[in-house]
Amino acid sequence: MNARTTVGIASTGIYLPAGRMTAKEIAEATGGHWTKEAVETKLGIYEKIVPGEEDGTQEMGVCAALDALKNGGVDAKELDVILCIGEEWKEYPLTTSSIYIQEQIGATNAWGIDVQQRCCTCVAAMKIAKDMMIADEEVKTVMIVGGYRNGDLVDYSDPVSSMLYNLSAGGGALILKRNHPYNEVLGTHLLTDGSMARDAGVEVGGTANPINQDNLQEAYQSLKLMRPDHMKERLNEVSMKNWFNCIDRAFEKSGLSKEELSYLAVLHFKPSMHAYMLKTLGLTEAHTTYLSRYGHMGQIDQILSLHIGRREEKIQEGTVVAMIAAGIGYAWAANVIRWGPVKEREES
Repeated sequence: MNARTTVGIASTGIYLPAGRMTAKEIAEATGGHWTKEAVETKLGIYEKIVPGEEDGTQEMGVCAALDALKNGGVDAKELDVILCIGEEWKEYPLTTSSIYIQEQIGATNAWGIDVQQRCCTCVAAMKIAKDMMIADEEVKTVMIVGGYRNGDLVDYSDPVSSMLYNLSAGGGALILKRNHPYNEVLGTHLLTDGSMARDAGVEVGGTANPINQDNLQEAYQSLKLMRPDHMKERLNEVSMKNWFNCIDRAFEKSGLSKEELSYLAVLHFKPSMHAYMLKTLGLTEAHTTYLSRYGHMGQIDQILSLHIGRREEKIQEGTVVAMIAAGIGYAWAANVIRWGPVKEREES
C-alpha cells in the first residue's frame, strides 16, 4: 500500500480596483432599455467593479499573485509553474501573461504558460495543476493567477448583449501544493459544446474582421452575442443539464455524496438562475456568496467567492466546497474541495 499523492490549496489572493459602476449608471448607459430596478432585480447587479488607468489585466494578476504569496507565507522562488488564467484583453496582445507575472513577482525558478477556456479557465487550470503535480515529481507548487477586464468591450446600447452588462474587473490567484496537509482538491469534471463556439465573442479585430478606419469605434465595444438566437435556444436545451452533470461527476470522482456540499463558489449570473441552482442543490444563501456588489469578473469569480467565503467564515474546517463555472464556447465545469486537514486514505 502506497500513500496517495494529494494536492491542496495553500492560499488565495485577490486584487479589486477601486472603481465602481452602479446599477443606476448601467441603466443610464443602456439608453433607457433597462431601469435601475431591473438591473438590480433581473440582472442581480447593485454595483460592479471597474478598472482604473493602471489596472491592466496583467498588472491585476501581479497584484493578486503578490497577495497570494503574502497570505500563504510562500516565497515566489518556491513556485515551479505559473498557469495564467488572465484574459486575452490585456496591455499588449501576444505577450505571455504568465511570463510577465513570473518576472514581476520574482518567481525565478518557475516556468509559465497561459491557458484559456473563458470563464471556466480557473476550474480547468486547477485540474491541470493537480494532474501535473501527480504526474511529475518535480512540480511541487503551482500558482494559478490572472486578471480580467472584459467589461471594457461591452456595448451597453445593445439590448441583445444584456447578459454581458455584469462584466467587471479584478485579479485572483491560488497557490496549490503537492501533499499540502490542508484544503484538498478532489474530483473535477468538465464538458464543452462546440456547436456554440462562435456564438459569442469579440466580433471586430481578428483576421476574419480586421480593424479598419470605418469600424474603429465599433471595435472597442464589439464583445457581443454574434448568434444570440442559436445560443439562447441551445443553452435552454443543455446548460443546466450539463452543469448538474459536471457537479454530479465531480462528486462521484471525489468519492463523496453530493449531500455533503456545504459551500458553492459560483460565478455571478442572474438571480433567478442562482436561486434555482441553490434550491436544486438543497442550499441557501448561507452556503454561497452572490456577487451582486462585485459583478462578473470571469474566471476570477470562483477565487473571489472562495476568498469571501473564508473571510465571512462560511467556509470552515470540514466544509465541502464546489467551484462551478460556465464559459462562452460553450464550457461547463465543477470541482470539489474539502476544506481543512486532509483525511488520511491509502491506495493500492
